[in-house]
Amino acid sequence: TVDESELLTVPDGWKEPAFTREDNPKGLLEESSFATLFPKYRELYLKECWPLVQKALGEHYVNATLDLIEGSMTVTTTKKTFDPYAIIRARDLIKLLARSVPFEQAVRILQDDIACDIIKIGSLVRKRDTFIKRRGRLLGPKGSTLKALELLTNCYIMVQGNTVSALGPFSGLKEVRKVVLDTMKNIHPIYNIKTLMIKRELSKDPELRSQSWERFLPKFKRKNLKKRKEPKKKNTKKEYTPFPPPQPESQVDKELASGEYFLKERQKKRKRVEEIKAKQADAIKKRQEERNKAFIPPKEKPAVKPKKGN
Repeated sequence: TVDESELLTVPDGWKEPAFTREDNPKGLLEESSFATLFPKYRELYLKECWPLVQKALGEHYVNATLDLIEGSMTVTTTKKTFDPYAIIRARDLIKLLARSVPFEQAVRILQDDIACDIIKIGSLVRKRDTFIKRRGRLLGPKGSTLKALELLTNCYIMVQGNTVSALGPFSGLKEVRKVVLDTMKNIHPIYNIKTLMIKRELSKDPELRSQSWERFLPKFKRKNLKKRKEPKKKNTKKEYTPFPPPQPESQVDKELASGEYFLKERQKKRKRVEEIKAKQADAIKKRQEERNKAFIPPKEKPAVKPKKGN
């Protein structure tokens, strides 16, 4: 009898057995091929290392062709190819070589436990200046941030142009993609690096493997986003009415209502002068009252006589 919990957990250090010719003795039925273009500045390097590429792919019975006129690399299966996934690994190899990954690192893709991920970051940010700043933030001062990320994820990371090429185990590639995309969304990579460091320490404890790690992980809040300030004057919407507002009275209507319209020009002028004189008289009266306030004596407090002691 075997405990079911032991069947569900993968033992430490376990590896998938290698795919050999005994697994597929008759080979492949059809020929498969993949081709990719490479930039002009990679031509000299590829020309120098191409014999090594052919030797590495030759061990898996895959042919490789370099066309310098068209600027392309092609990989093709042969009659001796027994591993059907070898052509996919060869395709990833030439893709990495085209993205400026050195041959010493790119050839690791032919191993069973190594995969690659090419993350496109060119279209994630609109402004070119902002894109360059965030890409530089991913690299860090003298490449320190990128080096820390490589050590925590066990992946090789290459930032080139509008793409980020990562090479390593599947679990590490998942973390690299998350960090890269968060960095391009204006989240500093140091936050994700701190989280990865804590996860690395927690994974060493066998008791915490089956528990949730959320209580140990830090929760970062964005500080650069401020709340929108509310205006001092708030415009309140009036209730909707289908009828238009009443038309304001014109000056002629006001004169008609007061009877001023029927007065003569001389009488109108006299009335205006009288109104002006009345306003001036009120202003003079108020000014005089303000001046007279200075001459009003203040109220004195009543004198308190001291009580005689008995």
